[in-house]
Amino acid sequence: MRVLLIAEAANPDWVSVPLIGWSLARAIAGRTSSHLVTQIRNREAILRAGLVEGREFTVIDSERFAAPLHRFGDVIRGGQGVGWTTVTAIGALSYYYFEWLVWKYFGNAIRRREFDVVHRITPLSPTTPSILARLCAQASTPFILGPLNGGVPWPVEFDSARRKEREWLSYVRAAYRFLPGHRSTLAKSSAIIVGSRSTLKEIPERFRDKCIYLPENAIDSARFPPPTSKTWSGVLRACFVGRLVHYKGPDMLLEAVAPLVRAARLRLDIVGDGPLMADLGAYVREQDLQSGVTLHGWVAHEKLEPVMRESHLLLFPSIREFGGGVVLEAMASGVVPVVVDYGGPGELVTEAVGFKIPLGRRQFIIDRLRNIVTAICNEPDQLRAKSEAACARVRNHFTWDIKARHIIEVYDWVGLRRANKPDFLIQSP
Repeated sequence: MRVLLIAEAANPDWVSVPLIGWSLARAIAGRTSSHLVTQIRNREAILRAGLVEGREFTVIDSERFAAPLHRFGDVIRGGQGVGWTTVTAIGALSYYYFEWLVWKYFGNAIRRREFDVVHRITPLSPTTPSILARLCAQASTPFILGPLNGGVPWPVEFDSARRKEREWLSYVRAAYRFLPGHRSTLAKSSAIIVGSRSTLKEIPERFRDKCIYLPENAIDSARFPPPTSKTWSGVLRACFVGRLVHYKGPDMLLEAVAPLVRAARLRLDIVGDGPLMADLGAYVREQDLQSGVTLHGWVAHEKLEPVMRESHLLLFPSIREFGGGVVLEAMASGVVPVVVDYGGPGELVTEAVGFKIPLGRRQFIIDRLRNIVTAICNEPDQLRAKSEAACARVRNHFTWDIKARHIIEVYDWVGLRRANKPDFLIQSP
């Protein structure tokens, strides 16, 4: 199958969306004859990864519009690491130009049916329209959109965190439906891959017959190999991995486990950096937690697995998480997750593999988290079965190779129409 992969963000050296774009594109390339189209900022990293420019990938230089809009976004977002809804909105404006250039380079080849499928992997945001959907439909070439993910509503219990994150634009986020091309993007796509239940709810009912649920994240089996056997007795090891911002809840986590750390029943590794780093460090000192809490700061993604391997628990009380890739990485390492049952993590974790805390107010989450971890400290052997089940769940459903296999089924469905609409059963452990 000949596939044109559009991934404006695709970079093996970065994390989050660029890493998803890169990882999924490479996995699909292993099963198809594909060509990757990406933004010029990713060129050097892709060359270092060994791909041949012109044969395996093409870069699009949209910096004429993207660069000044990016600088403008940095000014109005309200600070570094905040205002992500504003960043996404600004990115959508420059993306029109990116796709116009893609059509300029590849439009004739698409018209000549040199590609069986055109698949836009990134942007992941459902708020970013695609002019390619309509153009591909006119050329009778199936256009696949997704995985789309985003739009998890801010919990009303954490509106103060919303304001601290400078998410002013999120109050009027629904206005994206008036962007040029939004309606035609959904109408002209042959299939829409949705990465979360929240995103599926955003799709109008009349387009849901072409929607296929498939979480966006997966793991690199080589980077996160099956774990060696863990020792479950003695002091438990827990970790938190993520940006140190209010909605991810590292402050709630510290308050919840402080008594267990002081009693030398739990050791906690906090991996990540962000605006809360100074406050967390001050809390550790004030509560005399230095002997049991380590603030690692930022750690390169390729060096994360050793930290995971030493842990028994991932404590991740984020109250607004779209994907939750770190949860899958922990599970792949045999680390049992404890998450808030909201957004992406709530969809990835089952009772067989971890623990879920109902969404509630701040003190409710702190109390429930403390109770769960205390019960685990009292009976650590209960983690053994969950650890094995967590690892198995990831290996069976959430590797990039498996994700690519599912994507090929979608291609077959829209391109050949010789199969029923795919339905990937991923809820069982």
